[in-house]
Amino acid sequence: MLRKIDHNAMGKSNLDWLKSVFHFSFSDYYNPNNMNFGVLRVLNDDLISPRTGFDTHPHDNMEIISYIVKGELTHGDSMNNTSKLHRGHVQYMSAGTGITHSEFNNAAPVLRILQMWILPDQKGLTPKYGEHKFNWPERVNKPLHIFSGMNGDAPIKINQDVNGYVMYLDRKQKVTFEVGEDRQAYLVQIEGTSVINGLTLNARDALEIYSEDILIKSLGECHCLIVEMALDN
Repeated sequence: MLRKIDHNAMGKSNLDWLKSVFHFSFSDYYNPNNMNFGVLRVLNDDLISPRTGFDTHPHDNMEIISYIVKGELTHGDSMNNTSKLHRGHVQYMSAGTGITHSEFNNAAPVLRILQMWILPDQKGLTPKYGEHKFNWPERVNKPLHIFSGMNGDAPIKINQDVNGYVMYLDRKQKVTFEVGEDRQAYLVQIEGTSVINGLTLNARDALEIYSEDILIKSLGECHCLIVEMALDN
């Protein structure tokens, strides 16, 4: 079963320096019927203006993953990690018992990131930070496995049975993605347009996928994120 979500129906926020699309209830956008997708609690599509960003703030008991779509993200945290990440790179924090961090756009172009919060499989874990600067060609015309559970084989491992993939398809390319009978997945059309099992997705649209394999056909460029997990019964 598939369910398309038009980005125009998602939550929105405009703080001048920060423009956001909320896939699930977050901040001032509250919808009791749209709190999460399985263990995926938050998926925010943020545009951060130059020379602005999120000052130091706390998190706990959450697996937080950021995918940089364009621009430069400058990170700092209470574990003394500092980093600059660019298009296609991935950042990960297991907030565990508590961590503070900041995220800034210190460069000239607008910064766009997709930030995911995933519920951990247990609370009270030791905080952890990680990142991976994937090479862009690794995702061209094929899925790139960017994160997995601890027993998975992705470079970034999180404390939950969840897999994350990204792909960038050239014009008129096709890729099949399998979702097992006991699994579900949430797909975000990051950039471009695609046709997936007969449904057309434009930039920032999303697709809920339940126990069904999909065929992704690109129309022009097609940049997608897929978060796959156990079926939510």
